[in-house]
Amino acid sequence: MGLKAAPEDQALLLELQEFDTRLQQLDHRLRTLPELARLAELASAGESLRRAVAEQNGALEDAQAELGRVESDVTVVEARIARDRGRLEATSSVKDVQALEQELAALGRRRDELEEIELVVMEKVEELETALSSIRLQLEAHETEAAATTTARDGAAASIEQERAHIAADRATVSAKVPTDLLELYEKQRARYGVGASHLRAGVSSASGVALNATDLNVVRAAAPDDVLLCPDSSAVLVRTAESGL
Repeated sequence: MGLKAAPEDQALLLELQEFDTRLQQLDHRLRTLPELARLAELASAGESLRRAVAEQNGALEDAQAELGRVESDVTVVEARIARDRGRLEATSSVKDVQALEQELAALGRRRDELEEIELVVMEKVEELETALSSIRLQLEAHETEAAATTTARDGAAASIEQERAHIAADRATVSAKVPTDLLELYEKQRARYGVGASHLRAGVSSASGVALNATDLNVVRAAAPDDVLLCPDSSAVLVRTAESGL
C-alpha cells in the first residue's frame, strides 16, 4: 500500500521546497560573493608585491653596502694623499720628492676613479630607493583595498546568514506540521534528486518543467486525493492542487 497523506499536508511540501530553494540560492550567493574572488586576486597580488618589496629592499641594501665600500676606499685614498702631501712638505730629498709626487699623481687618479664610481652607485641607490618607495605605496594601497574588501565580504555574508536564519526558522515551523512519513519521503527525494516536491500546474511538473504525458496524467487522475505520488520525470513528490488542471 502506497503512502497516504491529506492534500493539505502534501501542499505543505511546496512551502518546504520553496524554503529549500531559497536556502540553496543563499548558499550559492555566499559561496560566490564577488568579494571572495577579489580577495583571492588581492592575495595573489599581495604576495607578488611583498616579494617585490623584499627583492627591491635586498637590492637597495646591496647598493648601499657597495656605496659604503666605495666611500671607505675614497676615505683611505684621501688619507694617503694627505699623508703624502705632509711628507712632501717636510722632505728636502729630491728622490723622495719625485717618488711622493708620482704616488700623489697615482692617488689622485685613483680618487677620481673612485669618485666617479661613487656617483654611479649613489644614482643607483637613489633609483632603488625611489622604486622601493613606489612599491611600498602600491602595497599600502593594496592592503587598504584588501581590508575594505574583507569588511564588505563580512557584511554581505552576515546579511545572507541573517536572511538564511529567518528562512530556516520559517522552514522549521512548516516542517513541524508535516506528517513524519511524508516529511521523510520529501527529505529522501530531495537528498537524492535535488528536489523534494514538485507542483503539478496545468499538467506541467514544476520540478522538471516538463508536461506529463497522457499515460502519466491518467495515472494521476485515477489516484485518490490522499495518495502520495512521485513525478515521473523529477522523482519529487508530485503535489496536486486546484491549479493542476486535472
